[in-house]
Amino acid sequence: MAAIAAALLLALYAVTAALAQSANWTAIRDVRIVPVSGPVIERGAVLIRNGVIAAVGAQVDVPASAWVIDGNGLTAYPGLIDALSTWGLPQPAAAQGAQGATRAPQPQQPQQPQPQQPRSWGPQDRPGTFSWVRAADQVLISDARIGQARSAGFTTAVAFPRQGIVAGHGAVLNLGGQAAGEMVVAADAGLYLALRPSGYAGFPSTPMGIMAYFRQLWLDAWHYRQAQEMYAADPVNIPRPAYDRALEGVLAAKRILLPAAGPVQMERMLKLAGDLKTPVVLYGVVQGYEMAARLKETATPVILNVRWPARDRDADPEQVESYRELKIRDLAPTSPAALAAAGVKWAVSSEGMESPRAVLRALKQSIDRGLKTEDALRALTLGAAEIYGVADRLGSIERGKIANLVLADGDLFSESTKIRMVFID
Repeated sequence: MAAIAAALLLALYAVTAALAQSANWTAIRDVRIVPVSGPVIERGAVLIRNGVIAAVGAQVDVPASAWVIDGNGLTAYPGLIDALSTWGLPQPAAAQGAQGATRAPQPQQPQQPQPQQPRSWGPQDRPGTFSWVRAADQVLISDARIGQARSAGFTTAVAFPRQGIVAGHGAVLNLGGQAAGEMVVAADAGLYLALRPSGYAGFPSTPMGIMAYFRQLWLDAWHYRQAQEMYAADPVNIPRPAYDRALEGVLAAKRILLPAAGPVQMERMLKLAGDLKTPVVLYGVVQGYEMAARLKETATPVILNVRWPARDRDADPEQVESYRELKIRDLAPTSPAALAAAGVKWAVSSEGMESPRAVLRALKQSIDRGLKTEDALRALTLGAAEIYGVADRLGSIERGKIANLVLADGDLFSESTKIRMVFID
């Protein structure tokens, strides 16, 4: 009897395990598939298991126990990626107010004397530097902007801290999960540098001074690494170098992000990147229509800010605008088409946009000015994944990739299209 009972228990365990395993299958059937990495499949299926795409194609064998979703009339796209964002990270109080949060009026308090900022005496002070800060350690799962992003079809954000002139390391975050750690796809997307300090009012404060500081910081980092290597080779006779978290953060950078709105700044940043001997990604690039050839020549990837320049609503209506301002405003939406035509690797940032959906509307303007729809979609998906080195996991609908999918009832760039389902992991 004991043997029979043991056999029954073993059989029950096997059935339970099989049911648990089969319950992890999900199939989206009879759906139009835009994989980005290959031709469109007009009618096919996507099979998902344990958060990973197990199969995709016109003919897919679906397990009988799979949860089946009818995709008839819908189009499956890869989840969209915001390539330069702060989604999922804590925001300053002023920024939270700008997002539309209701804030109760605060009674005026008597002004207190502010403590004087300490003077910077040299590179050892590391002014405005937070190279040790990592976005992966600051993920805020309750950020209200995450839900807004998902509603617009975004499943991933490459989020960077914002403080000082060396702001810290960004992270590739999936915009779903029960805990902050579940959202992190890649913990180090690069080191964010800025020429307009945020939350810092000390020295240096001019672009020339800041770039000189960057060069000094990297020189110090190289010296620091050499001192560590010498000490490791001869710890008896070589003094042990003191730990420096700022320089550790610099040496850990896989790539650096540098601002470049126009051609002049682009050349300065390319020269700076060469001096720092670190792979660079340029962000901003509003005048990409003038910069495409040079960017292609130097094989420099860019993150394009699609908040197209516009006249300030509060501007004096009698003020005469310069020809240069009018030209940039008119041609900025043609930058995506120019970058794509030149073969520049580019992605898209929502920086400064009023909503995630506004990113798609901005790209629709570019499509109306000559950008191919497939190039716009690639920039929002696989292009961003390639720039940050996560194309083996994100950016397209392929076997083995994370199941980040968007199901829409039409063209993603059409104003009338509705997002029907979003899958993350």
